[in-house]
Amino acid sequence: MKTSPTSRLPSVDLLRGVVIVLMLVDHASYAFNGGRYVTDSFVMYDPGSAIPAAQFLLRWITHVCAPTFLFLAGISLALTVEKRRAASNLQGGIDRYLLSRGLFILILDPLWMSAAFVFGPMLQVLYAIGAGLCAMVLLRRLPAGWVLGFGLFLAVASEALAGIAVMLGPGDMRTGPAGALLVTGGRIGDGVFVLYPLLPWLSCMALGWAYGRKVVEHGGRIPIAATVKAAGVAFAVFFVVRGINGFGNMLLYREGAGLLQWLHVSKYPPSLSFLALTLGLMLVLLAGISRVFDRRPPSDFNPVFVFGQSALFFYLVHVHLVMSAARWLDLTRSLSIGGTLFAALSAAALLYPLCIGYRHLKRRHPKSILRYV
Repeated sequence: MKTSPTSRLPSVDLLRGVVIVLMLVDHASYAFNGGRYVTDSFVMYDPGSAIPAAQFLLRWITHVCAPTFLFLAGISLALTVEKRRAASNLQGGIDRYLLSRGLFILILDPLWMSAAFVFGPMLQVLYAIGAGLCAMVLLRRLPAGWVLGFGLFLAVASEALAGIAVMLGPGDMRTGPAGALLVTGGRIGDGVFVLYPLLPWLSCMALGWAYGRKVVEHGGRIPIAATVKAAGVAFAVFFVVRGINGFGNMLLYREGAGLLQWLHVSKYPPSLSFLALTLGLMLVLLAGISRVFDRRPPSDFNPVFVFGQSALFFYLVHVHLVMSAARWLDLTRSLSIGGTLFAALSAAALLYPLCIGYRHLKRRHPKSILRYV
């Protein structure tokens, strides 16, 4: 049966559920893991130092989360806009929805998510998603090919843009507020810390939008063959950039031929090698999940499916849950990897009925403020 181009895609919800669970693992590691290892930027890594394989890989498997969230947001946006067009919504109404939802998501980072951490106000992935939605008010008016080109340009040029921002900054590898917000991240004065600068992450949303337009043209189905080819191109870019070991690695260079050194890519800010690797992995997962589940959708109560359909609610709750639990149980940064994974599984079990209840409430009140979450 042909799927309507305005239908919700099970594969997108399932993939979103997979990465939100991985996000839970990463934040449980932040809260509980005594050996947590994070060197995702050249400023965090001491060249030549040993990399503990198990701790590195526990962190590395979560790298796919943020690029996937932004890419899937682009797909969902393309499908939502198509649905509103089919319902004869005016362009102005669509713009107001994008702006209001984008701003709502953006302010959740400093006003809600930052309370779970100890660093003060932070702009993380919700800032990138929210600001990206606002930017798409303009970008969505361009032909899909132009948006694709713009997304590729941002992915390739982010390192050059970061270098320009540093040159224009006050010195000592720092940038001004605009540079931190847009390309490099970093602390703005003594206040907000920017972890996810807009432009490199906007590349993922722009690419997702262009892909979403392809989904619409494909009758609302994931174009599996094209997706696999795109993954192959992404992996080829990764191997070339990481192999040459120069531009495109955001100064976090490969120090040898070992597997861990190939995988040791810069997330803060995201390098071209990071984006190519993670988006390639994401496209493989999307193609595989789509092949299995788009014709035979999962049970409506499949936990991963439930989490994927309530991903923002899950995200807003899970960080506070694991951080509070670590403090209340006096287990902050004191568990092994096994204990950390058990903590993540326990948190998922607690969140499952909450997400079912939230999803039911949202379905009953589709026009309430819940449509923003």
